[in-house]
Amino acid sequence: MSSVDVVVVGSGPNGLAAAVVCAAAGLSVTVLEAEPEPGGGCRTQLLDLGAPLPHDLCSAVHPMAVASPFFEQFDLAARGVEFGYPEASYAHPLDDGPAAVAYRDLDRTVRELGSRDGRLYRRILTPLVRGAGTVRDIGLSDVRSVPSSALRPRGLGAVAALGASALTLGTPLWDRLTDAPACGALLSGVGAHANTSIPSLAGAATALLLGTLAHSRGWPIPVGGSRAITDALIADLNARGASIQCDYRVQHTSDLPPARTYLFDTSPWTMSRVFGDMLSPRYRRALSRFTPNNGVAKVDFVLREPVPWSDPRVAAAGTVHLGGTRAQMAHAERETSAGRHSRAPMMLTSQPTVVDPSRLGTDGHRPLWTYAHVPNGSTRDITDIATEQIERFAPGFRDVVVGSRCIPASEMSAHNANYVGGDIAVGQVSMYRILARPVPRWDPYRTSLPNVYLCSASTPPGPGVHGMPGLHAARRVLDTHFGTTAMPDIGPRA
Repeated sequence: MSSVDVVVVGSGPNGLAAAVVCAAAGLSVTVLEAEPEPGGGCRTQLLDLGAPLPHDLCSAVHPMAVASPFFEQFDLAARGVEFGYPEASYAHPLDDGPAAVAYRDLDRTVRELGSRDGRLYRRILTPLVRGAGTVRDIGLSDVRSVPSSALRPRGLGAVAALGASALTLGTPLWDRLTDAPACGALLSGVGAHANTSIPSLAGAATALLLGTLAHSRGWPIPVGGSRAITDALIADLNARGASIQCDYRVQHTSDLPPARTYLFDTSPWTMSRVFGDMLSPRYRRALSRFTPNNGVAKVDFVLREPVPWSDPRVAAAGTVHLGGTRAQMAHAERETSAGRHSRAPMMLTSQPTVVDPSRLGTDGHRPLWTYAHVPNGSTRDITDIATEQIERFAPGFRDVVVGSRCIPASEMSAHNANYVGGDIAVGQVSMYRILARPVPRWDPYRTSLPNVYLCSASTPPGPGVHGMPGLHAARRVLDTHFGTTAMPDIGPRA
């Protein structure tokens, strides 16, 4: 087999982003994917669960994609990817009282939260939304450089507000200093995307980044499903002459075609198994301390009609966080982190047909996407638990279910080897592991082998469909191995 400039192992959004950057720089690129189709966690499949409908396999809602500097330059809209923007970015039902709803309109959100909760929510989010560009730049950086936007007056204000709010929301100070239960539930629910304990600084940082995006760029859903994003990346690579080989599993160095450089959009544990003792002992020891995060179990539902939410405003939300009060969520997340199944786990739910009628069946059937937080490696079918958790806030939900399918945490890696034990974050999420992901070194993308790089969600800025680990790693490859310091033009080609 003839040598190429770059081999990318893994075709998730980060691997494809790295391949696009390298191919746009004029390099020869080969992408290797173990599964029959590319996309990693950014795929959509047709499932017949009582009605044949497209279901997103992993990611479903994409605030990070529309915020990402990579996709901003790539220009998804110009490539035919259409997003639907829900009126409400996300909602958080509560047992006693109305739901807390985060609309794209911050003022409306504050008004409907009420005086006490609304005042606190406004105080936290207003400086961040004003400096949304800076918050985005920090949240999607390589955590090794200071974005230029952070040095401007508005950016400095956003940085100060980000730090102060993270210390409050991410520590026990919140419960001691505030009495705003709806605000606390709303922010803690969005912070639960980190799938870690409450309170935690990592969860607070997640909440503040995603909350800022909710009131600025929005939380959109791709029309037709998440695969539209992957298809656009693949089309670009095909146009640039890159080679994409599916059903190609790399288990040893002997499986790798000759190349000048290798980029692994895999877990660090997979990369370590491939190279074994070729990696330095120090680097292997550091990787051994990077462990998987808590797991998720997924349940796909098909419904004959919309979810009968107790608070009808929840029906306008593209994403719904189910967990109750901040205290209830904290208890559930502690149980999960301790390796125990919660009777009422934290759940994330997406209602794609709120903005995408193309996902409706001819008789009105519709998909409902759900994740529940469970211990890593859990083998439990959580369909009944997920149904009960939705029924808790939507009495009569059982009556509208046509069919369902559960993927236990232990089986999540069957469709994406990166998801060890159901860990969709591809590694522990903590403030330390945001800075030292996956190992504490200045260049987190470079391994101990001079021409082997990691570009998965195990590297900064972490999980999400944004392509930024791929962009950051590819820029280093271009600079170090090919003498290209300028960012190539990755926009649509005439």
